[in-house]
Amino acid sequence: MIFRPTLDHPPRQSHVLRTAALAAALLVSASLQAAELGEDVQGLLDIARTQNPELALMRAEAEAAGQRVQPAGALPDPLLRVELMNVNNYGNDAGFNLLPNKVGETRYTLMQMLPWPGKLELRRGVAQADARQAQARTEAAWNELAMRIKTAYARYYLAAGNERLVLEILDLMKRIEQIAQVRYAGGLVVQQDAIRAQLEQTTMRAELIMLESEKRQQRARLNALLSREPGAPLGEPRALRPLPPPAALDVPDLAQRARASNPQLVAEEARLASAEKSRELTLRNRYPDFSVGLQPTQMGSRITSWGVMFEMNIPLQQTTRRSQEAEAQAMVTAARARWQNVANQLVGELGETVAMLQAARQTEALVSNQTLAQSELSLRSAIAAYENGRLDFTALLEAQREIRKARQEQLKAQAEAQVRLAEIERIVGEAL
Repeated sequence: MIFRPTLDHPPRQSHVLRTAALAAALLVSASLQAAELGEDVQGLLDIARTQNPELALMRAEAEAAGQRVQPAGALPDPLLRVELMNVNNYGNDAGFNLLPNKVGETRYTLMQMLPWPGKLELRRGVAQADARQAQARTEAAWNELAMRIKTAYARYYLAAGNERLVLEILDLMKRIEQIAQVRYAGGLVVQQDAIRAQLEQTTMRAELIMLESEKRQQRARLNALLSREPGAPLGEPRALRPLPPPAALDVPDLAQRARASNPQLVAEEARLASAEKSRELTLRNRYPDFSVGLQPTQMGSRITSWGVMFEMNIPLQQTTRRSQEAEAQAMVTAARARWQNVANQLVGELGETVAMLQAARQTEALVSNQTLAQSELSLRSAIAAYENGRLDFTALLEAQREIRKARQEQLKAQAEAQVRLAEIERIVGEAL
């Protein structure tokens, strides 16, 4: 019997081939996506926000702190007490027994503790302040992580940019070497010119090795911040974030935004609120807490009598209480001083960092608009003059080094501005 496949039942081999093709397509897509990661800093930030274990830990702690709010303001569970009286049945014909209806008398007491009015609200307020503090610490951790990613990306961009620059200059030196070889063949220059061009290329190739090592280090650092394997692929950095306009870098305005939005300050404000609530709660401990209860009494199988009970603690340990109140006041003072200290530090760092950003921006503008253009013009003139025999090789090398230095200063200023921008955004607590 010969089996003939139909259109409704394709051969198993065809199904396997389609599955393999789909798997290959998915692998190619995944590799392309991995290659694209790293071309800009925003993609790295998006990955870090969802994958970083430190952030996951902080979020879990903040969630745990939030779950403590409701229990902090709730009444404690009631208590049930059962007392078996005359368990040996003295005076009765029965013997020892522990069953409630077989003893002389069973007394039940149902009690509920009631704190002094206002204590539950204060305890809830302390828990809410602690929850806000935990949430603010989570945001502070994210701010710190984002700054580290932005800084590492700027250095990654600097290393990649320097690598591209050295490769361009290396091509230029090869052309200069060819010019020197032609002139040497014509007896117009000494062989030393071509040899010096080759030595310059060797130096650049050694620098390329160092730059590749720097790129690997920055890739490993970025992958660590993203909770990826150190050797995980990252794309070449293509562009830096645009800098904010100078009007957005007004220090007093940024300082005001930092006082309102910086997570460190928000956490310290929540710590201060918690200390103040704790102080008020300690002062309320001067007043007693109460317990009320209901007491039915059972004899045999019947409830024969009912009673009510009232209980209160007597706050007599005034020396202990005064020490606790002094401690709570000291904690409030410390929390307020800590907030002020953090605010002063942040404002000081802000002014310094804004000045450094402005200096980096001015340096980059000066190099781009003047130094770089002048260096390019000088190099072109030097090459033309060397070809015509009006300039020696040393001056040509110097012109090449000048344009290379200008391009390096431009890249360094751009990366420095990005690092300072990241620090400003960490201080302010939000993107500019």
